[in-house]
Amino acid sequence: MSEEKSLNFIEEIIEEDLKSGKHKSIVTRFPPEPNGYLHIGHATSINLNFGIAKKYGGYTNLRFDDTNPVTEETEYVESIKEDVRWLGFEWKNEHFASDYFEQLYQFAVKLIQKGLAYVDDSSAEEIASMKGTPTEPGKNSPYRDRSVEENLELFEEMRAGKYPDGARVLRAKIDMASPNMIMRDPILYRIKHAHHHRTGDQWCIYPMYDMAHPPSDSIEEVTHSLCTMEFVPHRELYDWLLNNIEIFPSKQYEFARRNLSYTVMSKRKLLQLVQEGHVESWDDPRMPTISGMRRRGYTPEAINEFCERIGVAKRDNIVDVGLLEFCVREHLNKIALRRMVVFDPLKVVITNYDAVVEMLEGEDNPEEENSATRQIPFGRELYVEREDFMENPPKKYFRLYPGGMVRLKFAYIIKCEEAIKDENGNITELRCTYIPESRSGHDTSGINVKGTLHWVELTNAITAEVRLYDRLFKVEDPSSEEGDFKYYINPDSLQTITTAYAEPALKNAKLNERYQFLRKGYFTLDNKDTYHRLVFNRTVTLKDAWAKEEKKQ
Repeated sequence: MSEEKSLNFIEEIIEEDLKSGKHKSIVTRFPPEPNGYLHIGHATSINLNFGIAKKYGGYTNLRFDDTNPVTEETEYVESIKEDVRWLGFEWKNEHFASDYFEQLYQFAVKLIQKGLAYVDDSSAEEIASMKGTPTEPGKNSPYRDRSVEENLELFEEMRAGKYPDGARVLRAKIDMASPNMIMRDPILYRIKHAHHHRTGDQWCIYPMYDMAHPPSDSIEEVTHSLCTMEFVPHRELYDWLLNNIEIFPSKQYEFARRNLSYTVMSKRKLLQLVQEGHVESWDDPRMPTISGMRRRGYTPEAINEFCERIGVAKRDNIVDVGLLEFCVREHLNKIALRRMVVFDPLKVVITNYDAVVEMLEGEDNPEEENSATRQIPFGRELYVEREDFMENPPKKYFRLYPGGMVRLKFAYIIKCEEAIKDENGNITELRCTYIPESRSGHDTSGINVKGTLHWVELTNAITAEVRLYDRLFKVEDPSSEEGDFKYYINPDSLQTITTAYAEPALKNAKLNERYQFLRKGYFTLDNKDTYHRLVFNRTVTLKDAWAKEEKKQ
């Protein structure tokens, strides 16, 4: 009998809330800021928010935290929606923080009326200097004791566009001696004369995250507002705002951020990589973005399985990218169609084979019980990998060498008789013979060989570009290394084979299909560049080559 999976700490909270009658149903939200593309860290949050709501019969809202018009774009909004749906989730309601700008403004007015917020004319530097330190209390602003009437008038003038950026801010009036630095009269509104992607030029004051997020949760009656651990100090302000505005008491709960090894997860750093040309774009297959992983050939099933395996924790840590790659391999092994592609061709001429091309049969996926098959042309002239031949091989070398025999996958056993060289001594061609009685599935030769090679028949071969992607950084945690994180970019993170030779079945390759190139790895068609020519991206190698390298060191 399978062991029942234990509840994570958030599930325990929810079950207690439902049992006690605190909530009759569960509402969560996924609240991305549309200032960049989603990455694998967001995938864990998506799985948690949507998964929890689904498990307990509730629903999830998608809400864009669009309170900073300078960094936000509609392009990011659309990419976020595409990513969430691609992962297999659907939201009940689509909202934007900008939907609530008028309500948020009125909430701020209410705080002013209650004597709990004031307009401050101090500069950003002056406000920072008055903040104090974790061991020393801050100092009250000279504008802290303005009358309610004056604050209301000034705040209305801020909205009306009377003042330039940075001239005034609205601050909460809480406690400048609070041990929680967040509670030392935090800024609620700032002036920004900037065009907003949805509201245009209607507003020139915008709420800070701490002013926008809690009331937005409350307006939507979110029961469990799930945030990452860096928002723990903000929870006190979250509760303070909702209590004093006197609206639905949403509650914030924090879980650990999961960073991924050999990459960076900061949107700022990812944007740097794009803007400075270290990668092609946000969806470059080396990027940890969901769109980049989709383009590389990762499947939503593999990413969701990865999120399930790492679970929900209370302490931030770095997750080995090898686990993600393991989940990808596990899924691709089940669904990928097997195909033969030669990257670095060496010509083979089978001297005793008739010139007529015959069609052999190959299974598409040995993992499937009733796998479909395909026709593979076989003839007198073939390509094999150059690395599959050695003139002077070491012991226990099971590939081709003079006098050596191997099986060609789905085909026959061949024996290398001679290596032809050019005037410089470079091997240009292998002359081989084949064993007619050794055809795969019908072998009566009685000959046993230990090596099996993939190959492509020369006259029917098609060509394709193949991009071999690897980890973007050379070190496990580039953000913690000394100096600029970009110094640690892996120079071999992309290698391009401009002309690889493939069996003709790949002529009909589809964007939504996954392929295992025999002995090479898992591949998918590039979803941007495959139009006038075939371009395949390597999703992941067949085995974890990095683990082998680490053992050597």
